[in-house]
Amino acid sequence: MQRYFAENLGDTFLIKEDDFHHITRVMRMKLGDEIYCVNSNQQTARCSIENITENEIEAKVVQWVEGDMELPVTVTIVSGLPKGDKLEWIIQKGTELGAHEFIPFIASRSIVKWDAKKSDKKISRWNKIAKEAAEQSHRAVLPNVSTPVSVKELIKKAAEYDVKIVAYEEEAKLGETANLAKALSSLNKGQTLLAVFGPEGGLTDSEVELLMENGFIACGLGPRILRTETAPLYLLSAVSYHFELLNR
Repeated sequence: MQRYFAENLGDTFLIKEDDFHHITRVMRMKLGDEIYCVNSNQQTARCSIENITENEIEAKVVQWVEGDMELPVTVTIVSGLPKGDKLEWIIQKGTELGAHEFIPFIASRSIVKWDAKKSDKKISRWNKIAKEAAEQSHRAVLPNVSTPVSVKELIKKAAEYDVKIVAYEEEAKLGETANLAKALSSLNKGQTLLAVFGPEGGLTDSEVELLMENGFIACGLGPRILRTETAPLYLLSAVSYHFELLNR
């Protein structure tokens, strides 16, 4: 069944705007059809469509659904602003893999220059991509995509996290293989991980040094050099393996 993040009032969910259009125009659902709805408390319910007006759908809860689809640790992905639609790919696939939040990062080697005048439209699109990916992958958490930050703003925000890593290709070239495993092993379920990835061309030495001076661990991601849009997905897959598959 289709899944939607929606406003929840008691045993009723109210569905509006884009999701209303998707249900009525794309899926062509009718009264009595069932969907999954997720509220702001990350609770999921199987619901039946009870009423359709000109711009709103009322769905009644049939059954609250148990089950945890989220990673045992909270992972925030920080991506140096890349070219084209690569960040959209990172957000979509990163959401499918369990990321909790995405923070675009204005890195020294970012070719794309952030245009504040177009920021609202861009951020709205990024968050819509995250929402659709969360619904498709049956997430209970709706990942947030924030406004791009500078390195100083990133360091200030990093103080909130339990473990902080920065993917650095020079470490991979030197054959470093232990830091990522150590970082993941130091995390307990329920804790937070902040992971920074550079744009095309990577992070500069000075950026990495500054991050390390502020508590970040420089990690290689295996012996191969990964693209800016591949590296975050590697990290999320490693987190899933470590916390969800390894000890089962």
